Amino acid sequence: MPITSLDEFYRQIAPMADTEPANLLPSGIAKEIGHFNVFNLADLRRGDGTVQMPYDQRAYYKISLISGRNRAEYADKVIDIERHALLFATPKVPYHWFPQDDEQAGQFCVFTAEFLLPAKSGVVLDELPLFRAGGYPLFLVPDEAAADLGAIFQKMQQVIISDYAYKYDLLRNYVVELLHFGQRLQPAAAQHPTHTAAARVTSLFAELLERQFPIHTPQQRLRLRTAKDYADQLAVGVNHLNRVLKDTTGRTTTDIIRSRVAQEAKLLLKQTTWNVSEISDSLGFAEVAHFSNFFKRQTTLSPGAFRA
Repeated sequence: MPITSLDEFYRQIAPMADTEPANLLPSGIAKEIGHFNVFNLADLRRGDGTVQMPYDQRAYYKISLISGRNRAEYADKVIDIERHALLFATPKVPYHWFPQDDEQAGQFCVFTAEFLLPAKSGVVLDELPLFRAGGYPLFLVPDEAAADLGAIFQKMQQVIISDYAYKYDLLRNYVVELLHFGQRLQPAAAQHPTHTAAARVTSLFAELLERQFPIHTPQQRLRLRTAKDYADQLAVGVNHLNRVLKDTTGRTTTDIIRSRVAQEAKLLLKQTTWNVSEISDSLGFAEVAHFSNFFKRQTTLSPGAFRA
């Protein structure tokens, strides 16, 4: 599956900033292990005044403070944002962020896993609930918390353009501060996960499911479509997998798979020019009629009506 690299990220945002990609690279970054940068959304507005981040899977981590009316979509979740949100994005889970008005503000930083090596930061990114498949990567925050978070990003922007010899060590500390801010907002169950066999199966299932998305081309096909497909991959019985997921999530295996496939179908219908047949094929349906019936059961609309 194609994954957006840092080079592609800079090529995407350079026209918004009306500059060349090389001009966006932070001073001295080539001397450091890993990569880090920080941006203000106000500097990345399109000609129509909006800022959009594409639905994609990325080869880097990203922490965003978004203010304004927005909609965020990730995995099988859709969250409407009225004021402020803090979003933690991982290379494992694609997401899309849609502005819903012209009053957009905020900041975001991007970094690689190498930038936060455990030896330097004391953090193992993929062990944090923030970055686990099926976790809680997005939080609505009140005005006071948004102001505190904004102050951290402002410090980052001041430090990164400075000539301070140890600025990347300081920036690393600011990133860790943001991570701990998000960790404190996690539900108690996510902060103190139970290391049971059921919890492990649930986590592995969620990661296996998300690994198949997003669909980038009409030629790409979902490899795992049924509860049995996932059970076989996890080397457990279908009934066992279903029982575990029902206990830990309240939903059956099939319900979770269908919900995620429907979410991907919505994104493909709204964000691509592929015809319904191409979308149906890429999502693993043998017939367009099967896809249409599935989509209508999930959304109450036909694919054509939803796209319109």
